[in-house]
Amino acid sequence: MNVFDLRSRLIRDYREYIRGFIAIRDERIRAEVDRGLEDGMLWPEPLIQLNPSFARGEAVDQLVADGVLHSECKRIFRKGKGEGIPGDTLRLHRHQAEAIRTAATGRPYVLTTGTGSGKSLAYIIPIVDHVLRRGPGGGVQAIVVYPMNALANSQKLELEKFLQLGYPDGKGPVTFRRYTGQEKEEERNDILAHPPDIILTNYVMLELILTRPIESRLVQAARGLRFLVLDELHTYRGRQGADVAMLVRRARDAFGADHLQCVGTSATLAGSGTWDEQRVEAARVASALFGDTVLPQDVIGETLVRVTPPADTRAPEFLAELRARLAEPLPAPPRGFLPFANDPLSSWIESTFGLFEEPTGRLVRTRPRSLTGDEGAAAELSKLSGAPADRCRIAIETQLLASYGDAKNPDTGFPVFAFRLHQFLSRGDTVYATVEPEASRYVSLQGQQFVPGDRDRVLLPLVFCRECGQDYYCVRQGRDAEGTRRFLPRELSDRSDEVDGESPGFLCVSSHAPWPVDPGEVARRIPDDWMEERNGALRVRADRRALLPKSVRLTPAAREGDSGTEAMWLPAPFRFCLRCGVAYGHRHTSDFGKLSSLATEGRSTATTILSLSIVRALRAGPLPANARKLLSFTDNRQDASLQAGHFNDFVEIGLLRSALYRAVERSGPDGLTHEVLVQRVFDALDLPLARYAADPLVRFQALEETKRALRAVLHYRLYRPALRAANRYSCRLVQSPDIILLERRSVRRPGHG
Repeated sequence: MNVFDLRSRLIRDYREYIRGFIAIRDERIRAEVDRGLEDGMLWPEPLIQLNPSFARGEAVDQLVADGVLHSECKRIFRKGKGEGIPGDTLRLHRHQAEAIRTAATGRPYVLTTGTGSGKSLAYIIPIVDHVLRRGPGGGVQAIVVYPMNALANSQKLELEKFLQLGYPDGKGPVTFRRYTGQEKEEERNDILAHPPDIILTNYVMLELILTRPIESRLVQAARGLRFLVLDELHTYRGRQGADVAMLVRRARDAFGADHLQCVGTSATLAGSGTWDEQRVEAARVASALFGDTVLPQDVIGETLVRVTPPADTRAPEFLAELRARLAEPLPAPPRGFLPFANDPLSSWIESTFGLFEEPTGRLVRTRPRSLTGDEGAAAELSKLSGAPADRCRIAIETQLLASYGDAKNPDTGFPVFAFRLHQFLSRGDTVYATVEPEASRYVSLQGQQFVPGDRDRVLLPLVFCRECGQDYYCVRQGRDAEGTRRFLPRELSDRSDEVDGESPGFLCVSSHAPWPVDPGEVARRIPDDWMEERNGALRVRADRRALLPKSVRLTPAAREGDSGTEAMWLPAPFRFCLRCGVAYGHRHTSDFGKLSSLATEGRSTATTILSLSIVRALRAGPLPANARKLLSFTDNRQDASLQAGHFNDFVEIGLLRSALYRAVERSGPDGLTHEVLVQRVFDALDLPLARYAADPLVRFQALEETKRALRAVLHYRLYRPALRAANRYSCRLVQSPDIILLERRSVRRPGHG
């Protein structure tokens, strides 16, 4: 699968989404926003990084032969094993083997290696070895603490592969259970009644284990606990770090763990300085968390090796080979591992995106780099070789993708370049402009207080009517020390009432449709329900007069003055658009659905759009079905619940609308009437019975009742959007046998465009 094409598709879909939710009437502002989007304002150039190759350590079989591991470890830790446990011996990385030998000393240790380096085996193998030597079934001997339940769930699957696969009925000699609070009562009671050798949990649940009476049996089963593992050690900082440090000490005391061996893993624990200095600092932090002394030599890092020969970009011979490699037309990447690895372009790619050598000779990972742009790798390669930058970009992309073909490393089976592409997406800020005539005002997409080089011209944020695109300054008005009215920027979501004489509202500067002075024209421009009849004459209702737009003249410094630009002041919440006349009921106090900016696209919907774009690309790509996966991480459990619920709703709406579209399309020119609408949508949806029936084997009358229930749900789902819109816009829903329409009242007045 071409990940670069996937990235282009993702950005295209996100760009169309951003453009779809914001309407801008002013041509200058629209052109500025379009230019910013084309320049990647919300999506900087992607970053590329190679997953490096690790120095090889001993195989598990060798460690067993050396007496470091129990003999049963040879059967447990194998690649490709199945029934009867065949398969190949598991070859470890050097840092994994070092960690296992360190664990045998009984001292606490920390493994600080990068993502994908197999950190979990560095503590799982020593734990399993200890359980086998001491004897399984003797109570809880190890507790592994993860910062997120998702990591515990992932580790559970990994342990099943080693500790259950290949054994009769999937019951190996070492038992483990997940105990994170997700378990049902029956499963929890089974864990309490039959404690496993290894528990996978999180630090909150470990706290509960120590404090809740119901878990007292588990505490008793863990007496003499030997291993306490803190995965992702770098997440425990600040107050949370202090809480976890105290939790470790309490656990040591509660479990009576006089010989407790603490283990920590992290991909990002090391700071600045030399490797020796980083080890000293990591040991200091780990000692504070563990309540035990961690020696610097017991902080284990990764040992990296090159796959390609070193690239000496100053050597004339190498430069000549590189120029020939990038000559027009570009040759295809070499086939086979050795020819591919010895390609000069491969050497340059590994040096640029993968590894660099410190003065001490130690190889470390490079920082992720962008491929394109003035400072990108393609531009650097162009300067080095003399080839055009675009040709260099194509050559790099082609070489990276080709490494997943027949150029795989015969020793590991992995691609020569297992690379990652990082794409950051921003929701952006908003548009800023000075309070000046539309043709001459300064417009910027960068959040700042003043026009660069001119502190007398203040920049204020703009929001746009979702109906017509008319722009409004989103401000809060107040007075300075001299009593002069001045206007300050505010967030659209800031709907707080007047505080210290300051009140939220909007400013509108419009030369195309200025607000009228004539009372009769004003009456024609305001919503109908703002008017009342008294003594045979129409007039503005008394409770609406204070809400009418009021004229104010402003200087470029956003202060009231005798001269300057005329603007109309509208107090928040936004009640009607001065240009198109769209009006909102007095109960609709949120301005989010009325006005938009570049920063109001909706995070949940944006996440859903991106997820669907990726899933669609995965389904259409050449990947096998079991590899078409999208893994999403969120900051906290609440956000995960929000995103999951929103995604489910989005998929449901998509299915329903696609079924409605298909039903209308099948109906032909006659269309659909109210009587048959739901049945036709039900037929077009054509859901398998198992997708909606509580009992997929239901038959006869019960089957008809089940289908009738689904049709009732579809009926509600089909009409609910219309009912919600009616409530929002002060509308009435009109239904007849032949037509369903939404009649909007006081929404768009004649003469508003």
